[in-house]
Amino acid sequence: MRQVLLASVLMGSLLTAGEFPAPTVDQPASGTHSATAVFSGGCFWGVEAVFERLNGVTDAVSGYAGGAAYTAHYDVVSSGITGHAESVQVTYDPSKISYGKLLEVFFAVAHDPTQLNRQGPDHGTQYRSAIFYSDPDQKRIAEAYIHQLDGAKIFPGAIVTKVVPLNGFYRAEDYHQHYFDHNPNNPYIVYNDAPKVKNLQAQFPQLLKH
Repeated sequence: MRQVLLASVLMGSLLTAGEFPAPTVDQPASGTHSATAVFSGGCFWGVEAVFERLNGVTDAVSGYAGGAAYTAHYDVVSSGITGHAESVQVTYDPSKISYGKLLEVFFAVAHDPTQLNRQGPDHGTQYRSAIFYSDPDQKRIAEAYIHQLDGAKIFPGAIVTKVVPLNGFYRAEDYHQHYFDHNPNNPYIVYNDAPKVKNLQAQFPQLLKH
């Protein structure tokens, strides 16, 4: 159930452009022009809105990951007992944006990685912070970056983001797709997700689509 409350300010959003550390471990640019990454950071509306604004991202889809196919339905996932997390599958061009840079945006503005099984006003395991990796490189880069951020004490608390294998991604219902853009005046969007997009624009103007 969506709750309309003012979102808490992310520690990353308190940093000015250029202050949030980039990953020291990342993938080099390659000849591959399409790859996917799956992230969970609370309500998928705001996470999707952040990623789809990045240059090099060709698609961002709201969906579910972590549970079985037959339970991948919003009303069931909202029970919090399916193992699913609201997630976003990001399709991107590695020659334009790296996996590490996606991780940087994920941690800096897309959500608060120190909140356990919740994100802002939303509570439950379906709103947990997670990175679903599809290959050993993604696992290595994600774990290294979490270690880097924790070591630098970027956040006031420890990062609780889980790095787990992707066993399936299931697209959410059509009305969830591009929800931010289709419902800009929805109070939940105004108070919880619009600040994420504004923080993205302030901290990473060089990464935005033009």
